[in-house]
Amino acid sequence: MTTDPTPSRSLITLSADEWQAFLAGLYERGDRLDRRVPGESYARDEAVDAYALSAHAEALQSAEVDGDLWGTLEDIDETAKSEEEAWNKIRAFYLDRGCVLVRVTGTEEPEDWLLAEALARRLGLLG
Repeated sequence: MTTDPTPSRSLITLSADEWQAFLAGLYERGDRLDRRVPGESYARDEAVDAYALSAHAEALQSAEVDGDLWGTLEDIDETAKSEEEAWNKIRAFYLDRGCVLVRVTGTEEPEDWLLAEALARRLGLLG
């Protein structure tokens, strides 16, 4: 059994369908990621998928997008003996710095994204 030490205020849980709807509600213009405004039109190349979002994430664990777990661990000057230990250290590092963990449920493999709080707020994930 694995325990999750993530504080509930730092955890947002979305179903796989909610995740897809969330991504569909975003656009990227230049280097800025933001929420679509109903009634506005957006260029096709401004659409956001998981790959586009990954450029804005602090760290991630995803079956769809390679989050470079070991490179991220090295970036934060940590070591680990397993992928689970590595992710736990990465998650703790970013949560300690005010990031938000977005967990997607209903997927075959773990889907966790760490976003800066300001980004999560701008994207409508935080009230």
